[in-house]
Amino acid sequence: MFDTLYARVKTLAQSRHAEASLAAVAFAESSFFPIPPDVLLAPMALAHPGKAWRFALVATLASVLGGVLGYAIGAALYDTLGQWLVNLYGYGAKMDALKATYAEWGWLVILVKGLTPIPFKLVTVTSGLLGYNFPLFVALSVLTRGARFFLVAGALNWFGDPVRDAMERNFAAVLAAFVAVTAAGFVIAVKVF
Repeated sequence: MFDTLYARVKTLAQSRHAEASLAAVAFAESSFFPIPPDVLLAPMALAHPGKAWRFALVATLASVLGGVLGYAIGAALYDTLGQWLVNLYGYGAKMDALKATYAEWGWLVILVKGLTPIPFKLVTVTSGLLGYNFPLFVALSVLTRGARFFLVAGALNWFGDPVRDAMERNFAAVLAAFVAVTAAGFVIAVKVF
C-alpha cells in the first residue's frame, strides 16, 4: 500500500501537472484543506533539485493567496463557514482569549504559526475574523510562508540524495512521521492557539 502511495506521489511530483497540483494544495491548505503542501513540495524538490527554489516560490505565492481567501472567510463568512471551521478545530470557546492575544501579539502569532505544523488556515480565518490589518497580514504571510517553504526546498536541495534514499527505503516510516507531525500541529493548535 505504501509503495503504491509513494509511487503515485512521486509520479505526480514528476508530472507536468506538478506545479499546478502544488499550487492547488498550498492554496487550499491556507484556507480550508487539512494536508500541508510539504507532501508535494518534498518529492518535487527531490525529483528536480534545480527547480527546488521555483517550487518554494509557487508554494509561497499560492499559500498567501489561499491565506487571503482564509482571511475573507473569517471577515465575511464567519457566521457560516468561518464559525464551522473554528469549531471544527476546537476554538469556539477560545475566541475571547484569542482576540486579546491578537490585539497585542497578532504579528508574532502569524509569523510563528506560519512556520510550524500548526494549520495555517486557523491563522488566516482568525486574522480575518478579528479584522487584523490586511496589508500587514499579507506581508507577514509572505515572510513566514516563504521562510517555511524555502527552508524545506533548501534543505532538500542540499541533502537531497540521502533524503531521497531514506524515503525510498522507509516510505512508511517517513509517512508515519509526517502524519505524526501534522497531528501534533493540530493538537498543539488546540492547546496553545
